[in-house]
Amino acid sequence: MALRKVVALALTSLVVAGAGLTTSASAAPTADNSQSDAAVVATHGCDPGWVCMYPGAGWNGDKPLHFYYDYGTYNLTDMYGTWRIFNNQTGGATMSTCKGYNGTRCEGKLQAGDWIDKYMTPINSITLQP
Repeated sequence: MALRKVVALALTSLVVAGAGLTTSASAAPTADNSQSDAAVVATHGCDPGWVCMYPGAGWNGDKPLHFYYDYGTYNLTDMYGTWRIFNNQTGGATMSTCKGYNGTRCEGKLQAGDWIDKYMTPINSITLQP
């Protein structure tokens, strides 16, 4: 009988301790999420982490027409004239415009948080890199 009480008390202690850990763990992300929700705000219609392109030398009413997220190369079609390119990536990621397809003959790097009005007629691809 005494052994059964010891086991029952031990199990009860584990359940209570586990419940405390669960409460603590679930409370922490809530606080973090509320902070990140406040920080995660689209700029000119471009969500953080993305590269966005707008037709013309302006923000197109904060409505980008092209969005790119994953690191890599993107071949472009039917992009002529001037476009505004906004690098809203995070963590210092950069992007480049390239005169050749598949990320060849690339020019400079646009830093995270910067934008440029770029004449895109000779541009055939862009790259996003960390």
